[in-house]
Amino acid sequence: MNRVFSAALAAVLLTSPLARAADAPQREPYGIALEGFAYPYPVHLLPVVNDGEQLSMAYMDVAPAQPNGRTVVLLHGRNFPSSYWAPVIKMLNEAGYRVVVPDQIGFGKSSKPTGELHFDTLARNTIALLDHLKIDRVDIIAHSLGGMLGVRIARAYPDRVSHLVLTAPIGLEDYRLYVPPTPTEKIIETEDKLTADDYRKQLQTNYAIKLPPEAITPFIDARFNIKGSPDYPRWLRAFVSSSQMIYREPVAHEIPLITEPTLFIMGANDHNAPGRPNAPEALRARMGQNAELAKALAAKIPNARAEVIPDTGHLVFLEAPEKYRALVLGFLGR
Repeated sequence: MNRVFSAALAAVLLTSPLARAADAPQREPYGIALEGFAYPYPVHLLPVVNDGEQLSMAYMDVAPAQPNGRTVVLLHGRNFPSSYWAPVIKMLNEAGYRVVVPDQIGFGKSSKPTGELHFDTLARNTIALLDHLKIDRVDIIAHSLGGMLGVRIARAYPDRVSHLVLTAPIGLEDYRLYVPPTPTEKIIETEDKLTADDYRKQLQTNYAIKLPPEAITPFIDARFNIKGSPDYPRWLRAFVSSSQMIYREPVAHEIPLITEPTLFIMGANDHNAPGRPNAPEALRARMGQNAELAKALAAKIPNARAEVIPDTGHLVFLEAPEKYRALVLGFLGR
């Protein structure tokens, strides 16, 4: 009887979500273009050339049932595959928007380059995608690192952007004022030592996420099931390159120069500040005052405002979906 019970219990555990955790040994690893990790809509590939290297940019292009003639581009954050935009895509489709959702080069299902990542290059790639799709003008909704890219696109290609929504963006301050330069190899070593449990704690702490644990698991999954891939070292180097891009290419000084209507949507509890652990201890508390930074920057832009959602962290569009929906659709409808 005990043997029968034990076998039944083992069968249940093997099919449970916990058994399918990111570092579960029985699972075949994802490829470094997230082969094996499902996205909510069909994924297409656009050939691009960056620094002489032939690459592929992955993207979803989701049409609404009743088009309103407008297109929104969603720009993802550093630690998240663009699949996490699924509820926002649905929200926008229901309101009539066509939604284009790229994985930037170096992220998600796009190629991982051997060269360094740069915001200017990612901006050109995004505009090349719009040209390929024959879309002249878009609204941009950006999250986290995507906010820095959204600022760069709005500054470099103002005629292509109608509205800019910066959702819990990073880059609202120049991290070089707090954090000393860190060698790439040291960051690679640190990231490689991180476990799935460490990463879960990091997300919950750095991002003040108010989501149930199972909602965070796909983000851990997308990162740590790549570790078994033979191309994992190339993925890791590209991932660390994105960290260096954030540090070396600040956009805070460009934000007041934006001319497009701009909405900041901030979580009141979001104090994310890339590189904070490497800053002198006396300076760490000054970093990541993101809601206050957003309000101060919005006051410097002619047609901008900042909205702060209480009791919400970095993943504001997943944590407060109804409030987010009202703010975004109200702003885009102006």
